[in-house]
Amino acid sequence: MGKARSPRRGSMQFWPRKRAKQIRVRSWSGSQQVAGAMAFKAGMLHAMVLDNTPKSMTKGEKISVPCTVLECPPMTVIGVASYIEQGYGIQKNGFVFASEISKENKRYLSRTLSVPKKTVDAATLPEGTSYRLVVMSSPFKTTTGKKTPDVMELPIIGSASEQREFAIASLGKELNITDIVKPGQFLDVHAITKGKGFQGVIKRNGVALRSHKSEKGQRHRGNLGAWTPKRVDYRVAQPGKMGYHLRTEYNKQVVDVSEDTEKLNPSSGFRHYGLVKNPYVLLKGSVAGSANRALFITPAIRAKRPASDYSVVRLSTQ
Repeated sequence: MGKARSPRRGSMQFWPRKRAKQIRVRSWSGSQQVAGAMAFKAGMLHAMVLDNTPKSMTKGEKISVPCTVLECPPMTVIGVASYIEQGYGIQKNGFVFASEISKENKRYLSRTLSVPKKTVDAATLPEGTSYRLVVMSSPFKTTTGKKTPDVMELPIIGSASEQREFAIASLGKELNITDIVKPGQFLDVHAITKGKGFQGVIKRNGVALRSHKSEKGQRHRGNLGAWTPKRVDYRVAQPGKMGYHLRTEYNKQVVDVSEDTEKLNPSSGFRHYGLVKNPYVLLKGSVAGSANRALFITPAIRAKRPASDYSVVRLSTQ
């Protein structure tokens, strides 16, 4: 029998090990006009799909695919930011606030920032080399219980004139997930993982269990390092807080995008979440984080392999 593979779990790629303050997207894909959307993880289910993928071993057959349900309430464009290029990057050049925002959105938005009473004409927005949409999420339209919206900037693609025209035309309007994401597309999921609390070196770093005859315990590391230099190196496995880290999963395929929640919702709703009331996305496989938590989806930045071709036949939460 082959030896079980046990890779090191304490990756040195992420440092320091501390709780994430917010979801931050460091790299954006230029594959579509709007760069992403905020979503809420409702839970998982099994989708019975018809496999139409060419050269697939199960082509023409019904197969079961585990999927994650992401509820995606519409985002509202509340402003446009203008940027100019500098020698070291880009710098914000100006900002205009949308004049037509509903009273409900203003009421919830005031929890996050001061809503200006007087709005400026969008035509006065300073010229720039690139533009970004300033959008607010709508958690108050879901069953998560969250009222305070998240405010973020979304890059848009095209020439400077095309970006400006699209951005000004979108002011005060809603961005729907059905216009951003299509079935079969690959997405990157930026999410915050489950919090594990204070954990020891075995679970936190993947250190091997010591012999039962070891002098100072089995679930300990061997030592803290060499005598010289006279300090503990940061690479040494140490107990500490684990989880609630920002992580990005690449190339998660979209199985379905729909507004028909009747065929999706279980009779009692999803566990720890409730009923899905807004358009949703079915992603193949699992994603980071617990149910009821917000995450951010963006077009895949490194999609290379061809997508599978599925058509949903039936959804099952059992």
